[in-house]
Amino acid sequence: MSNIAIKAENISKYYRLGQINNGTLYADIQSWFARKFGKEDPHAKIGFDSSQCDKEGFWALKDINFEIKQGDRVGIIGRNGAGKSTLLKVISEITTPTTGNIYIKGRVASLLEVGTGFHPEMTGRENIYMNGAILGMKKAEITRQLDEIIDFAEIEQYIDTPVKRYSSGMYVRLAFAVAAHLQSEILIADEVLAVGDAQFQKKAIGKMSDLSTSEGRTVLFVSHNMGAVRDLCNKGILLNKGQIIIDSHIGDAVSKYLLPDNPQAGFFECENSKNKDINITRIEVSTNNRITNLFDSTEQITCKIFYTVNKPVNFCNFSFRLLKDGYVIFHSWDIDTDENLARKEKGSYLATFLLPNNLALGHYTISLDCGIPNTCLIDGFENCLSFEIANMNINSSSKSLTRGGFINPKIKWEIVKLS
Repeated sequence: MSNIAIKAENISKYYRLGQINNGTLYADIQSWFARKFGKEDPHAKIGFDSSQCDKEGFWALKDINFEIKQGDRVGIIGRNGAGKSTLLKVISEITTPTTGNIYIKGRVASLLEVGTGFHPEMTGRENIYMNGAILGMKKAEITRQLDEIIDFAEIEQYIDTPVKRYSSGMYVRLAFAVAAHLQSEILIADEVLAVGDAQFQKKAIGKMSDLSTSEGRTVLFVSHNMGAVRDLCNKGILLNKGQIIIDSHIGDAVSKYLLPDNPQAGFFECENSKNKDINITRIEVSTNNRITNLFDSTEQITCKIFYTVNKPVNFCNFSFRLLKDGYVIFHSWDIDTDENLARKEKGSYLATFLLPNNLALGHYTISLDCGIPNTCLIDGFENCLSFEIANMNINSSSKSLTRGGFINPKIKWEIVKLS
C-alpha cells in the first residue's frame, strides 16, 4: 500500500435533477413543457443518457473501484457523459461522492476547466502565488519556481496583466505551467489542454511524461485524442455510463474504446430522423461488391455513405476520418472533389470513394460527420465502423506482415553501380 497514490472504493455519485436549472425563465418553461408532454428536452446536454435517471436524478458514477500507483500515467477515457469529469472532481475533492471512499496520498494539482483556480482581477504573477499558497507552499518556494513557470507558459509580456484579459489559450498555458511546476504529488489534466495550440499540447504532454519518470509524480490525463493518450500514458481506465469497463494497460483500454458500440460485418446503420437537416443513414465498406469487415492486404476497399438531405443547407461538408490505434491516418472532405458540393439540396444521396490501397495491416475505425465548419455539427458518428486488414494470401510475396507504420507505399528504387 505504500506505493499507492490513489485508491477508490465503491465510489458512486448521484445528482438530483432540478426543474429550474437552465439559467433563464424562458428556457426553464421550454424544458418544463417538453417533460410535461414527453418530448426531448431542447436544453438537455449532449451525451446525457436519460436511461440512467429516475424521476429525481441520475448516477454520474456507479460502484467505481481502482488503484493507481505512484508514478503511473493514467489515461481516463470514454465518450461524452461517461463520467470522466465527475471522477476527476471527486479525486480533486471538488465534489464529494454520494457513497464510497477515495484515498489520496499527496497533494493534488488540478487543471479541469479554463480559468479554474484563477481570480480574474488578479495578474498572472499574483495568481501563481495564490495557487502555490493553496497547495501549502511558502512564498520563497514559489519564487524559486516563478521564472521557470513564466518561461514555460511563454507569456512573460503579459504576466503582470489581469488574467481576465487573457485569451483561453493564454489561460491554459499559465494554468498548466503552474500545475506542473508547483509542488504536488498528483497532477490532473482534463480535456482543457485541447484549447491550446498543437505545439503547446506536445510540450505539455512531454512535461507530464518528464514529471512522471524523473520526479515520480502521478498523472491523470483525460483527452479524446487517443494518439496523445497512447503517447503519454502507461495505464488506461475506460468509463461508460459512470462505470468502469476496463482498467488495464493503455493499449487495451484504447482498443476497447475505439470499437464501435454495435460492431457489424462491414456496415453501420442508423434511423432516418426528420428532425435533422441532414441525416447519415448508412456507412459500409466492401471489396468487389462484397460487404465485409475483413480485407486482404491486396484488396481494394470501397467506402459508401448513404445520407438524406431533409432541408437544403449551404456551406456544408462531409468530413471522413480513418483512424488506426487512435491516430488519424487521413482526413477527407466531400468538397475536395467539387466545392459546389457545399450546397446540399433536398433528396437522398450515395457518396462512394476508394480508400488508399497501401494501408498497413491492422485494425481501423471510421469517423464521419457533416456540418457547417466552425458553426455547427448537423450529424455525425465517432468510431462508428471498424474493419481489419490482414495478410490472408499465404502465397503472397508481400512483406507487409513485418513492416511497421500506418501505410506500406510501394516505392520504386533506382540503383546505379558507381564503381
